[in-house]
Amino acid sequence: MLTKVQEKLIRSLHRGKSREESGRCLVEGTKVIDTAGSAVEFTFSRDDTPEFDRLVSTETPQGMAAVARTPRWSEDDLDGSSTLVVLDGVQDPGNVGAVLRLCLGFGASLLLIESADVTSPKVIRSSAGAMFSVPWLRLPPEEAIAYLSGTDRQLFRLERRPGCSGPDGLVGPRRIALIAGSEGSGIRLPLAGQGIEIPHDGRLESLNVTHALAIGLFLRHEKES
Repeated sequence: MLTKVQEKLIRSLHRGKSREESGRCLVEGTKVIDTAGSAVEFTFSRDDTPEFDRLVSTETPQGMAAVARTPRWSEDDLDGSSTLVVLDGVQDPGNVGAVLRLCLGFGASLLLIESADVTSPKVIRSSAGAMFSVPWLRLPPEEAIAYLSGTDRQLFRLERRPGCSGPDGLVGPRRIALIAGSEGSGIRLPLAGQGIEIPHDGRLESLNVTHALAIGLFLRHEKES
C-alpha cells in the first residue's frame, strides 16, 4: 500500500515545478520502468491503491507505475556525443519524445530550448524511457546561444531558405550541432549556421521535425558506421 506521503508526492509530479524541485519524475508502464533501471525509487500498482487511475496520466494505464530520480546531465555530457540535436521551441510532447528515441538510436545528445518538458509523463512515455539514457539539457535561449557559440561543433539549421545544402552536408564534419524548430514557427535562435533542407514533393508543405531529423541523423550515422 502507498503511504500518504508517497501518494502526495505522486500527485505533485504532475506539475513541472514540483518535478524540478524534487528531482523526481513519474514513470508509467513496465517497459519504461525497466528502462529507468536504478533511477526508480519505488513502484506502485493498481493493487496498491484504489486511486491508481487518478494518480497516473495515461488514459489506459498498464497497471504499473513508478517514481524515479530525474537524470542530471551537464554540458560535458552533451559534449561526449559527436552529434548534438538542438530543439528550439518544439512544444509537442510526442515530438520531443520521438526525438529522444532518435537520439538514442543514432548516438546523439539533446539540447532543449523552450521545448516540451522532458520530465513530463507524456514525454517519458513517448520516448519509451530514452530520457534516462540520452544526455539532455534544458537551457534558456541566452545560455544556449552562449554555449553553442563557444562550442567546437559546426552548426547546421534544418530549414528551407535560399542557400541551403542537402542532407549530405551533415556527413562530413566530425562534430555538429543540428538545430531544428517547430513545424509552425521554425528556428528562432539568432545563430548563423549552414542551412540543411530535406528535399520532398512540393505537394507537402513541410516535414514534421521528427521526420526531418530522422533522415538527417540516419544519413550521418550510416556514413560514420
